[in-house]
Amino acid sequence: MTFAAIGSLALVLAVSAAGPLQAQTAPAATPTLEQIFRAQPYRNDPAKDAAFSRSGRYLAWLWSPFGEPGSDLWVHDTRTGKTTRITSPAVMAAFDAPEDLARFDKKLQQRNTEYAERQAREVAQQAYLRGEPVDLSQWETAALAVVKQELADKKAKEDAQKAAEKAEADAEKHAAAVLAAQRAGKPIPAAPAASAADKKAEDKPRELWELRDELKKKQARDKLKPTDLYPGAAQFAWARKADELVFQYRGGLYRWKAGDAAPVQVVATQRDLRLVGYTADDTAVLFADETRVLRAGLRQPGVQVVNRELIHPDDEQKKYKIAETVVSEDGRWMSLVARAPARGADDKAPTPAGRQVEIMSYGERWATAKKVPREVSDDKRSVPPMALYIRQVPAVGEAPRQQPAPVFTNNGGDVWFEMSDVAWARDGSRYAFTTWEREKELLRVYIGSASESAKPTLVLERRGDVGHEVVNVIKPRFTPDGKTLVLVLDEAGWRQPYAIDVATQALRPLVKGAFEAHQIAGFTADSKALFVLANQGDTAAMNLLRVDMASGATLALGAAGEFHRAAAASEDGRWVAANAGNWAQRPELKLLATDGKAAARTLTDSTDKAWNDLKLLQPERLAYTNRHGDRIEAYMFKPAGWQATDKRPAVVYVYGGPLNDRHIVEVDSFQNTAYLFGQYMAAKHGFVTIAVDPRGHSNYGRKFSGANWERPGEPQSEDLEDLVKQLPGYGVDAARVGLNGWSFGGFQTQYTMFTRPDLFAAGIAGAGPTEWENYNSWYSGRTIGKVDRTKPVLRKHSLLPLAKGLRKPLLLVHGMQDPNVLYQDTVNVYRELLDAGKDALVELYLDPDGAHAMGGVVKPAGWHRKYEAFWLRTLGRTAP
Repeated sequence: MTFAAIGSLALVLAVSAAGPLQAQTAPAATPTLEQIFRAQPYRNDPAKDAAFSRSGRYLAWLWSPFGEPGSDLWVHDTRTGKTTRITSPAVMAAFDAPEDLARFDKKLQQRNTEYAERQAREVAQQAYLRGEPVDLSQWETAALAVVKQELADKKAKEDAQKAAEKAEADAEKHAAAVLAAQRAGKPIPAAPAASAADKKAEDKPRELWELRDELKKKQARDKLKPTDLYPGAAQFAWARKADELVFQYRGGLYRWKAGDAAPVQVVATQRDLRLVGYTADDTAVLFADETRVLRAGLRQPGVQVVNRELIHPDDEQKKYKIAETVVSEDGRWMSLVARAPARGADDKAPTPAGRQVEIMSYGERWATAKKVPREVSDDKRSVPPMALYIRQVPAVGEAPRQQPAPVFTNNGGDVWFEMSDVAWARDGSRYAFTTWEREKELLRVYIGSASESAKPTLVLERRGDVGHEVVNVIKPRFTPDGKTLVLVLDEAGWRQPYAIDVATQALRPLVKGAFEAHQIAGFTADSKALFVLANQGDTAAMNLLRVDMASGATLALGAAGEFHRAAAASEDGRWVAANAGNWAQRPELKLLATDGKAAARTLTDSTDKAWNDLKLLQPERLAYTNRHGDRIEAYMFKPAGWQATDKRPAVVYVYGGPLNDRHIVEVDSFQNTAYLFGQYMAAKHGFVTIAVDPRGHSNYGRKFSGANWERPGEPQSEDLEDLVKQLPGYGVDAARVGLNGWSFGGFQTQYTMFTRPDLFAAGIAGAGPTEWENYNSWYSGRTIGKVDRTKPVLRKHSLLPLAKGLRKPLLLVHGMQDPNVLYQDTVNVYRELLDAGKDALVELYLDPDGAHAMGGVVKPAGWHRKYEAFWLRTLGRTAP
């Protein structure tokens, strides 16, 4: 099909999330790369784990303000509008050892100093390159002075210790001489006169290279670890009835009641605990370690073992380890998912699944290797046997009961078996879970009654065409009345909520339309409506919808054009909460009234106020129709003075791989390269920059997310080709368009440049998996193609044989310590390119210490400065 015959491939301009856009005007001064990618991030992590109290009055979440470490616990009173910070370094200091507090303070100061120094070095280096007089050695000089002083202090301490030891030895020698003289009747010898330490030759001053070696050792010793900084709270759970909660902090459990001035410690340990929840009467809290479920009293102190180690029914020596514990909402029942050590044919523990892959490190004098686990598609699997137990939660003081048999088991072995979390009905009468067996392409849904012995009933079975993205999001939930089980299925090409009638097992869809709605937030108290996140009407945004479960009618609760994430609903159905925002307003936690009568409340403030000073450009949304009639979403930065008749260079950013709900065109995404660097190239150099979501992405329905199956890279290349043919209508010189992508986008960039060598003028491919047979099987086996565990059949999708097709400049970027996409993938395609005589076209840019997102010696500012130089060299500059 020719481009002219497609007919309807006109680009469709849309408005940004900030509203209609006017012609772009240049900022007063384009921010520099070191300002855009400054050492200290402009934003803290967003709020997480938001949950309402049972009454619906209080909302709790984990979060810390800008610049503060950890994730503290906060509670908002929906009635008064007051927000209370429950934990903080000052509050939790009452429960920490003084040495821990000192370490937290010291390491926080170190982190902030490192931020400031790194930023100063970035700025100074650029000033130096501009010819300004800058002392680039000042930071090393200061650091070496500290090392030199520390070495001197250490030596002085050692010399003092040696002198004290010598004095003690001399005194002991004299005492022995005195004793001997007394026994022999001889004159008592005089005590040796106190004298200065024996004079020795002056220590030779250390040479500069020796001091640098010592500095390197010091930096390795002092490198920040996650445990060095104040962590904040890790988990929390609301009580069953009262407005109170228990949270976990550093191996301890703490209780807070509405109105309390400070939390109270319930359990103090140094172990890694998993908080399970309150008992039915709120008098105790349940928690678990690796092998047991325990109960801590809230009114009377003491800890009781609720469930001891689980014994395999056929082998008493095969102890199950409790992997997950879920207590029913009424607190009377619990489900225990347990796993046992796998056994080989000789009843010995088998070789672990997968293999150990060596990654080389060049940071020391001699290269060293470390091993990382890697399970690829042709590896035999060794899945541990699992069992599901249903247990009554025993009463306080009740004697241990006989362990029941499991209600559901899987023998494990060389299989691919997955199981969802167990969901309980609110009244504790029944539970539900789902299973997925990849080889059989078998999806099953079970509902069980609250019984320690009754087996669950299979209520839904789908074999074959179920959609590979469903298994990640199919999380069953009961409506409050317990009469309906709601879960996400892909029955019609879109992941949407479906209802199973518990009594009749009848299945029915709850929404209609071509959109994704796979994150259920909760229900109204009367079970007549549910709350779900959906991209209805705008695939670049997700809104909170109230869905009438009888009619399927939907009502949007959040502001249009905002992306809502991590949503939660109160049990009374009056409130919902989610992180929400867009390009014009960075996301924050917001509280929304479901009746629409109250304005949304913004509860957090995560961004440094200096962010607004950057005055970045805003992107324009656009869409086009590909040769197959699919709508392809994108956004674009246009420089000041842009006209449709221009012939400007352009860069296209692509990802292209399916993964849960990941895609690039999201109205709240400030992705480093697509967004931040894209607007920089437009503002600074007059480029047109575009981020596009071709087929292959998630959250556009199964047609997109399944597009890679048995032909990875080809659908995306078709869509990119259709895009480039239209770019001249957007002020772009079609002969000067570059392609850039990371991870799957790194694969996609190479695939497109190898198979369509004249489509793009240059490309940058970051950390691309070039050999799918060597990538993690959890991904490749469900998105790339059908696998065979006896041979590496995914080799047919390798990029190595295609590399000879390259005709334009290509920059390969990779972190050499990457445990996800192995650095060898880039080395091997680089070898193929050299062998094919592409030496003049290909170059490498490596981070010797970087992982999959780099983060080693290469920093974002320098990383994108390399990109800037490459694009200016290969695509040219915009004509005045």
